[in-house]
Parts: sequence; structure tokens; C-alpha cells
Amino acid sequence: MAKIGTDILHAAALLRAGKLVGIPTDTVYGLAGHAQKTETLQEIFLVKKRPQDKPLIAQVDHLEKATGFVKNIPNHARTLAEKYWPGALTLIFEATQEVSPIMMSNGKTIGLRVPDHDMTLELLKQLDFPLAVTSANLSGHPSPTTAEEVNEQIGDSIEYILDGGASLHGLESTIVGFEHKMPVILRKGAISEEEILATLNLKLSH
Repeated sequence: MAKIGTDILHAAALLRAGKLVGIPTDTVYGLAGHAQKTETLQEIFLVKKRPQDKPLIAQVDHLEKATGFVKNIPNHARTLAEKYWPGALTLIFEATQEVSPIMMSNGKTIGLRVPDHDMTLELLKQLDFPLAVTSANLSGHPSPTTAEEVNEQIGDSIEYILDGGASLHGLESTIVGFEHKMPVILRKGAISEEEILATLNLKLSH
């Protein structure tokens, strides 16, 4: 089983070395790895027993850290980021060539999020690269909301789980993409469609 602890510097060192770490977020616990190491990304799918046609989300501590990953930032995306980041919102952007194909959806886009969790934000600040993150569960199983639940599902496959207490929402993030610079809700989650609608004062398509 994995060691459970609160040592952010230890978790950061493991991530720099290409290891996988369980991390807390404001939604559910995540399985995290270096977003620019292909072997690490492949290991995430092996641990989760998840098909590689399901892309991973990149987490950063602020939008500017991801500028090398995205081609442009639509105005509506910036508005949503200013309102809900840090928070349970994933925004989909057109990816640059710096992004591994494993991270991309349809070979074109990447999802970005800034989690609203003090421990994970501090971890991200320690790193000079984005983290590839997905829920820390076996594919098809419930998403964990505590470090202990992570250990039960995937503890035999990772070294360390950063314990930040129980997750706030227990729901996965809302995912919003953009078509012709207009927002489209791709997955309902912790932030409701109505909240996003009110923020942008737009009628969203599905």
C-alpha cells in the first residue's frame, strides 16, 4: 500500500522524478503525474486500467503557467477562469505541439484546471510544469474523496498519497469547451450550468 502523509516537498520530488502521487482536490482525489513525461502519462492509464482514448486534465496553480500548452485563450474562457479558478471548472483549449498526444482529446485540445485546495495549490507552486491529473480510482469504480479510499483502490500501484482531508464537493469538475470562441458545456459537474450561464450572460449549447 502507498504511504499516506502531508509532506508536500516529498510529493513534489516524486512528481519531478516521474512518479505518480495521489493528491487532494476540491472535487475528488486525483492521480497525478508529470504532464510532460510520456512514460508517466502511460503509467497513469495502466494504474487506472483506463483506455487511452479518454484524455487527461492538466492542473496548474495559475493560467499563465499553462501558456505553453494552449494556442489561445478565448475571452469567455478568461472570464470563467477569473470567476471560478481556483475551483471545480475545467476549461478546454486548443493545444500546442508541446502537449503530449496522450494529454489531448481528438489530438487537438487539452483540459486545464486550477484546483481550489490549499495543499494542492502549494504543491503546484513547487513545480515548474503542469500536472496530468485524473480521478484516483480504478476505471468504472467510484471516485475517492479521502486518501484512504485512494489507497484501497490503487495504493498497491503508487508510492505516496498526499492527505488533504475529505474532498469538498465529491463531484467531478464541470467541463466547458469552446466552439468558434463560444462556450459549450461538455460535462456537468460541481458548478451548475445555471451558474456558468449567469456568469457569461449567454445561452449555452450542449
